[in-house]
Amino acid sequence: MKLRVWLDGVANDLELNPELAQNGWGFECGNEKGSVSVVEVEPGIYSILWEGSSFEAVVTLNGDQGVVKVAGAVVAVRIEDPREISGAVSSLVAAGRQHVTAPMPGRVVDLLVEEGQAVEAGQAIMVVEAMKMQNEMRAPLAGRVIRVLVRPGDAVAAGDVLATVESEEVCNG
Repeated sequence: MKLRVWLDGVANDLELNPELAQNGWGFECGNEKGSVSVVEVEPGIYSILWEGSSFEAVVTLNGDQGVVKVAGAVVAVRIEDPREISGAVSSLVAAGRQHVTAPMPGRVVDLLVEEGQAVEAGQAIMVVEAMKMQNEMRAPLAGRVIRVLVRPGDAVAAGDVLATVESEEVCNG
């Protein structure tokens, strides 16, 4: 999974991949590579093992922004998921029918909508687990869910169509 993480206003491209580590997650961030294990021990409090050292991080997030307190430092953080950014851009320029596709191989964990249900652009419509992470698949535009092609427990491949959403203009026109 690739993310852009802003730490005190400085952008960092972060790639998390469980295949880069023996236990936990491997990461690449700029010139840094390593293995990190992160466990939430209480809501908002994480135990981090990195390069043989243990840290406690207190994370306060409001949406995609917040503050992380770790090792005596307080860092402002903002997280951008490129999949959400591209979805937001496509919803501005797209109308009609749009497919929600799996960004990577995984398994459907939960359906949050039903066929025929109205949705807002960016609304979570299902949860897919991939690489031990649960990812919300979001509606690419405001409209109505006209097809759901998967059920909880289904395995999906990258690029598989999971659902189809049709804009309200098409539904009402």
